[in-house]
Amino acid sequence: MLSGSSSAQRGRKALFAAWLLLLALSGACAQAGEHTDTTTLALDSARSRADFEVKVLWLIGVHGRFGKVHGTVTIDHFRSTALADARIDVGSITMRSRRYEEWVKSDEFFDAQRYPQIRFVSEAIPLERLRNGGSFSGTLTLRGIDKTVTMQLEPSACPETIAVACPVAASGTIRRSDFGMHSRRGTLSDKVELGFSIYLEGPLTEPGHGP
Repeated sequence: MLSGSSSAQRGRKALFAAWLLLLALSGACAQAGEHTDTTTLALDSARSRADFEVKVLWLIGVHGRFGKVHGTVTIDHFRSTALADARIDVGSITMRSRRYEEWVKSDEFFDAQRYPQIRFVSEAIPLERLRNGGSFSGTLTLRGIDKTVTMQLEPSACPETIAVACPVAASGTIRRSDFGMHSRRGTLSDKVELGFSIYLEGPLTEPGHGP
């Protein structure tokens, strides 16, 4: 009787262990399925750009453009969202004069020697918002300081081939003082206008919305 009872208990334990293993495998498969329904596209660095403008004496705009913008956009097809990770090379900036370029690269402004890149990582943005416009937030890393900023997307002129034939265009405003830039406060505005014009190396679409 004891032997039979022990065999039955061992059988129940084996069955319970197999059930737990099956649950664990099912959970792992479900998680794997969640993470494979994404597409990562590279930014087209030849066409993408980032711009900034700061006002001198609150009247005269001083404009600069970064020539090297690279990174990725990851599309979550299940949630119909996109997440952008853009990196900007500070040393690629062009302005109206070499003197201005050297000034904004100096430790008084972007401090290119210590912080050669600016990085922006967006929140998950609904693809529909990329087509129709609207606001979104993200983390801007400038001079080694992370700040949450809000950007405004412009509606796409060609939503079916967004970010290929037409760019994803966004703009926003930051404060120099939030990123450790405190010089020339009597003559230089604290506000800096930012603009992004992003192209991709492939169409940013979701299933059923391709070109």
